[in-house]
Amino acid sequence: MAPSPSASSAAMPIDVVSDVVCPWCFIGKSRLEKALALKPGIPVELRWRPYFLNDWVPREGIDRKTYLETKFGSVERYTGMAGRVQQAAAQEGLVYALDKIARQPNTLDCHRLILWAGNTGNASRMKQRLMELYFAEGADLSDRAVLVQAAVDCGMDGDRVRGLLDSDADVERVTREAESAKEAGIDGVPCFIFGNVLAVSGAQSPEYLADAIERAAAEYARRPAGQQAENAQAGFA
Repeated sequence: MAPSPSASSAAMPIDVVSDVVCPWCFIGKSRLEKALALKPGIPVELRWRPYFLNDWVPREGIDRKTYLETKFGSVERYTGMAGRVQQAAAQEGLVYALDKIARQPNTLDCHRLILWAGNTGNASRMKQRLMELYFAEGADLSDRAVLVQAAVDCGMDGDRVRGLLDSDADVERVTREAESAKEAGIDGVPCFIFGNVLAVSGAQSPEYLADAIERAAAEYARRPAGQQAENAQAGFA
């Protein structure tokens, strides 16, 4: 008889490739959390992987209007397209306040913060806080003061984080990982990789994701312990 997912002591890694300024990633995170709640008996380890939705945006960020005109042709065109996204966010209990967003950030430093928060098990909390700041509060995520305060909100040492942000710490690591996602063929986010067994693209429904988690966990549990450990260290499938 094949082992059940709960029979394996190893938590199945779930790699979530996403960007903090991607509205569907914001929605997808919420739906993933609901999916996990539907499968409480399956042990998992969430790993937030960086992705640059707009790698052309400079490190200091740009005016939101300029960004929308450059990427979508006009502010009005994007506003017309964004209605569906706002509705989907509202259904998840999330706020996507288009009128509050004044700056479009480069997200390299955001991904560095998520990486560092992971050292204390707070990566998910940091990811959520950054998304809330951007989508609900219209905060400028290219502003160091905003990022430092976000770190403090997530239990990190503000002075330590300020010093790290002022350095090049993990810039190469985050950049390399984000680029490797695209090299692996990921051209849309969010992308969920379950145990290096199954990949799901897009902010699918909680029920769809829960089914994928269950199917992947069954296969993951059948793998030898050594292979599970290897998968736990892997970046992308």
